[in-house]
Amino acid sequence: MEEIVTHPDVLVLCGGLSPERDVSIRSGRRVAEALRAEGLSVAVSDVDSQLLSQLTEDPPACVLPLLHGAAGEDGSLGDVLNTLDLAYVGSAPAAARLAFDKPVAKAIASGMGLTTPADVALPHAMFRELGADPLLSAVVARLGLPLMVKPAKGGSSLGASTVHAAAELPAAMVGAFAYGDVALVEQFVSGVEIAVGVIELDNELVVLPAVEIVPDGGIYDYNARYIAGMTEFFTPARLTQAQTEAAADIARAVHAQFGLRDYSRVDLIVSDDEVFFIEANVAPGMTETSLLPQALSAAGLTTGGVFAKLVAQAIDR
Repeated sequence: MEEIVTHPDVLVLCGGLSPERDVSIRSGRRVAEALRAEGLSVAVSDVDSQLLSQLTEDPPACVLPLLHGAAGEDGSLGDVLNTLDLAYVGSAPAAARLAFDKPVAKAIASGMGLTTPADVALPHAMFRELGADPLLSAVVARLGLPLMVKPAKGGSSLGASTVHAAAELPAAMVGAFAYGDVALVEQFVSGVEIAVGVIELDNELVVLPAVEIVPDGGIYDYNARYIAGMTEFFTPARLTQAQTEAAADIARAVHAQFGLRDYSRVDLIVSDDEVFFIEANVAPGMTETSLLPQALSAAGLTTGGVFAKLVAQAIDR
């Protein structure tokens, strides 16, 4: 992926085989350059059959996984790095698994007393065995319309769609199943879509300014996320003081309750006086159009400075 750097301070892992590979590569290269600007020696590597030998023969001082999708966010990579006794930035495996599985994360959030859209999680096998028509009719009767359909695991809005009529639901389910075995069907909540970043600096949780997301087409899909100019962002979000404080409190509580580490991003929808928890991300995008870099900038922080600090903290652990 890049020229070989021996004994690097930081090995940035990006790419992988998930559908979010291209986004991961963009994130990895951007953060690598930011760390180099801080004076660190940085190598960038894909996750492939050569990685284990690279990690054992030329171990870095710290690994920085910037993988999106299953391999980077489901805890499995953390298990490998723990097995090799390598320092790394990011959440431990158990916490990553909780956040990566959206129905599980929503159940934990509900147990915390947070508001989250009503939902049904449907495995592909049940969808097939019980028959699509009666099952989807029951879902619509319970949740109403419109609905949001998405894969239960994964990000970047891949496989996600909004359903305004019952006739649209079967196709939306097929689209979600293309990216995973379980589809999450939620009540659609209309409101202000925001993302709130949390970083751990000097043993203190720092909640970053909320980023408000206003996609041109009304839906924050893959293109709206990663093609410059397709979405307008407001940082800080245009919320009331009470809404801003509530969103910050929720992001801080989710980061702590889930046991997340180093940094995270919590996605919320603000609808009047209610703040709905949508999901938590342990490896948020770091591209030029991603949300966390915008929040860092609004807080007067730099990507390189923050990640250099997270690297130092990981090594100290």
